[in-house]
Amino acid sequence: MRYSGMGLICAALLAFAPMANADLKLGYVNAARLLDESPQAQEVTKRLKQEFSGKESEILTRQQELKKLEERMVRDGAVMSESERGKLEHDISALKRDLQRSGDEFREDLNLRKNEEMNKLLAIVQQSIEGMGKEQNFDLIVYEGVAYASPAIDLTDKVLERMRAAGNAAPAATPSRK
Repeated sequence: MRYSGMGLICAALLAFAPMANADLKLGYVNAARLLDESPQAQEVTKRLKQEFSGKESEILTRQQELKKLEERMVRDGAVMSESERGKLEHDISALKRDLQRSGDEFREDLNLRKNEEMNKLLAIVQQSIEGMGKEQNFDLIVYEGVAYASPAIDLTDKVLERMRAAGNAAPAATPSRK
């Protein structure tokens, strides 16, 4: 049987229904905030920028080259010989295709690496939340699919502290794929 995020929360709360008179310790964590503010997330962002900056610079340089060729065509096209104009049009067309292909490959590679790093980061978030839940005897901590959570049960700052205390032990760097 498959549940949505909210369905899982409802099912978990129903499981606690027999203990209605007992005190439940509930908590909520804003996972998006953890993924923005944790040192591990900041390290991932820095590492990805470093890994992909060379390829990005190369693409930007080639885009400037294309712009210069197009400007030259507009400026000098009328006074060029037919063969010069044809060669320039061919060069522009070839560079556009190459840039399109390079840009697509760049975005695909970047997205793959972001997803790899995000999965590692989510595992760290999960471990931090589970550790806090066990250590502080929480009955339920939710962090996805929450429409509303009272600030009284918001544990985001505590989990963020825990992640910061874990040091800048960001996910291990993986080999560069340029």
